[in-house]
Amino acid sequence: MPETRTRESGPDDEQVLADTRRWIERAVIGLNLCPFAKAVYVKHQVRLVVSRARHLDGFLDDLDRELLLLRDTPAEEIDTTLLIHPNMFPDFFVFNDVLDVVDEVIDEHELEGVIQVAPFHPAFQFEGTEPDDITNATNWSPYPTLHLLREASIDRAVASGDSADTIVARNQQTLIAMGRQGWLTCLYEGIPPKASHNRESR
Repeated sequence: MPETRTRESGPDDEQVLADTRRWIERAVIGLNLCPFAKAVYVKHQVRLVVSRARHLDGFLDDLDRELLLLRDTPAEEIDTTLLIHPNMFPDFFVFNDVLDVVDEVIDEHELEGVIQVAPFHPAFQFEGTEPDDITNATNWSPYPTLHLLREASIDRAVASGDSADTIVARNQQTLIAMGRQGWLTCLYEGIPPKASHNRESR
């Protein structure tokens, strides 16, 4: 298990939540990077949670709690959860190693095929790409984030829309066309319109 600890520092919860909402509204929804996101976001079915765990075991305890809450709560109330830690995982490759542990947690709770976890990070890098490759921006987030998704919701969304391959190809074309400066303009000057806020946990 990776040795991961953190000290209490960095932005407060209000700032973390505001930054995350801006990213969802302007990039994920505004650029249509995830065509399924808007429907649940505007219905207040997205749960945003800031973890302040001081070490990896504490963070995994937070993950345990959120997985079980998602399992036991109707999708009409919480369809998906973003678990955010603003300062525990500054190194993407350490964060990436932790994903193996996250998979073990899913298995321990017998949630394989029920809930899956998608990783997001400010320095996310797909295998075979350079760190500054703009196509990595599909998974760039303001802070290290685990996105807990219901498999059933994914299946319904995919059945009623474009295939995953089509979405990936379209996202790559969008990001290449806008470039890094366009990405920064989108996030910080608010090109796409804002959507409404969602349920939060602090």
